[in-house]
Amino acid sequence: MSDPLNAIPGKNRIAFDGPASPRSAGWTRPQRVVLADRDNPLPLESGVMFEPVTVEFETYGSLNAAKDNAVFILHALSGDAHVAGWDTDWEKDGRPWRKDRPGWWDAMVGPGKAFDTTRYFVVCANILGSCYGTTGPAEVNPRTGRRYGLDFPVVTVEDWVRLHLRLQDFLGIEKLLAVAGGSLGGQQALAWAINYPERLRGAIILAASARLSAQGLAFNTVGRQAIMSDPCFKRGCYYDDTPPLGGLELARMLGHITYLSYQSMEGKFGRRFQNGSSPSFQLNTEFAVESYLEHQSRAFGKRFDANSYLYISRAMDYYDAAAPAGGDLVEACRAIHARVMLISFSSDWLYPPDDTKQIARALIGAGKPVTYVNLPSAYGHDAFLLETEQTTPLIASFLKRM
Repeated sequence: MSDPLNAIPGKNRIAFDGPASPRSAGWTRPQRVVLADRDNPLPLESGVMFEPVTVEFETYGSLNAAKDNAVFILHALSGDAHVAGWDTDWEKDGRPWRKDRPGWWDAMVGPGKAFDTTRYFVVCANILGSCYGTTGPAEVNPRTGRRYGLDFPVVTVEDWVRLHLRLQDFLGIEKLLAVAGGSLGGQQALAWAINYPERLRGAIILAASARLSAQGLAFNTVGRQAIMSDPCFKRGCYYDDTPPLGGLELARMLGHITYLSYQSMEGKFGRRFQNGSSPSFQLNTEFAVESYLEHQSRAFGKRFDANSYLYISRAMDYYDAAAPAGGDLVEACRAIHARVMLISFSSDWLYPPDDTKQIARALIGAGKPVTYVNLPSAYGHDAFLLETEQTTPLIASFLKRM
């Protein structure tokens, strides 16, 4: 998932509401809570009983007296708990941790927006294995006194949901009004609806499928190989030395291509040269699209951890909603009690509309209520972040009907 703060081919920079705007969620600060310890470890799909686990999360709006207005938003690969509003400056371990910045889905969360914080209590939490506050490979293993690195256990989408269910309990919420997410966040929403049907009333799934295609698996494989082949990777033990930025940036370049579309790249870049109107006959950056990818990858390398990229992309690979039912997606969907809204985007080729439509057909086959909309868009997979004018009325209406 790319950063909506950066320029997107064919789309202007998103206009964010300032923190003083009546439509903004305002200034925010993350919270952290330990949700797994020695007495209550987190069981992982791999069989590991993992602890300790700290989760970082943010909340917006107020939980009502009936505790039935909570919406849990789930982020994608490179996201975090900061879904809306503006970060306050704060420190972690005595050093600056974040600067003021709007949330990654700020256009969707706030007063009067799709996830209206005057109506709903919105929660967003960072996933296990990430590098944004929840326990991950960059954290110190209390048993060794060293950072986990590749000693961190392999995690899955189901593990993330199981952990976030503990956060739901911690917040005292018996049943969520809805879970919502795009891309890998959409797959978490689907996993929540299948595995914990009694804990939610609705699921909003954007730009996602029941499993990643072989082509998607191939792109992730090459990205991981780029990281692990970097001479600075050192089997994941690079934290006290130079990190494998070259490999991570190459992986991000490759991944970013899958987030765009043919139409958006042609419309924004075509074959335009970066400097001048003719080739320089050198091997340096020549085309505008090269410069764009290099800029995106450098920005990503400054803020993300290479080991986290390995673990999260592998969890993305492993997810298969039909696996618990022996590969039968209709049977898997029979467990769902929630109403489901599915939104796909016409130019998305990472999670193409036909893959999302497959979930809709499975839900119909299982006799479950489902709303499916395929929206026209030229922005590829990133459309779920950008097409807020199209998705806002759909999501707002769905939540009100809930």
